Amino acid sequence: MDGKNYADVNAETFDRWVENGWEWGVPITREEYAAAGRGVWRVLLTPTKPVPSEWFAPFLKDGRLDGVKLLGLASGGGQQMPIFAALGATGTVLDYSDAQLASERLVSEREGYAIDIVKADMTKRLPFDDAAFDVIFHPVANCYIEDVQHVWNECYRVLKPGGVLLAGMDSGLNFLIEKDEEPLIIKNKLPFNPLKDPVLMETLKQNDDGVQFSHSLEEQLGGQLKAGLRLTALFDDYNGSGALREYAPTFIATRAVKD
Repeated sequence: MDGKNYADVNAETFDRWVENGWEWGVPITREEYAAAGRGVWRVLLTPTKPVPSEWFAPFLKDGRLDGVKLLGLASGGGQQMPIFAALGATGTVLDYSDAQLASERLVSEREGYAIDIVKADMTKRLPFDDAAFDVIFHPVANCYIEDVQHVWNECYRVLKPGGVLLAGMDSGLNFLIEKDEEPLIIKNKLPFNPLKDPVLMETLKQNDDGVQFSHSLEEQLGGQLKAGLRLTALFDDYNGSGALREYAPTFIATRAVKD
């Protein structure tokens, strides 16, 4: 990785993806922002299935999140956070990609709302006080970090008692194959960790895929429980495109509470 740590490599990768039109880096439109203000909205933790509005209970009142302190963790791109702003939340977004944060700044300036924009590496201690947030919204992103337990521990720390963590994650199945095309051929073993396998690292580099990691359900769901969170709901989701979509759900979204 030419002397860079993998988080820096991933940040640069996301910047390139956004420049090339990455779907998760395209900000919402004025019309979508205005519709959210009228109560017509949806947000995604995983590729295709919207998060149920009841997952925001008990903070969603009369269709609004007024005064709710909400952290978008690795949630840059100007897609989810503007929706929460339109609903009245006090937003903070943390991301390590300059391009993703630029999208957040673009929408907030365009629509005239305040948001705390923080560039930070979530593999490190989060730059927030204990019990700072009511809600953490964490879309699929921990496939780009090796140690997910650290993230669950930090989420627990910065949530207020009674706070809610909404998280999206890859189930690991996507890592079994190298290209999502038919016929599907299993080429990789799990866990998928390129830091321990130079061949995997070279394949990711050639495909401009950044540095990615598979994580087991023990790490994902068990890790949240180990951190002290209580799981209250979950759902499966599928890839948004590609051949694997026809075979199995590949993503999970969870709702967990800090009691």
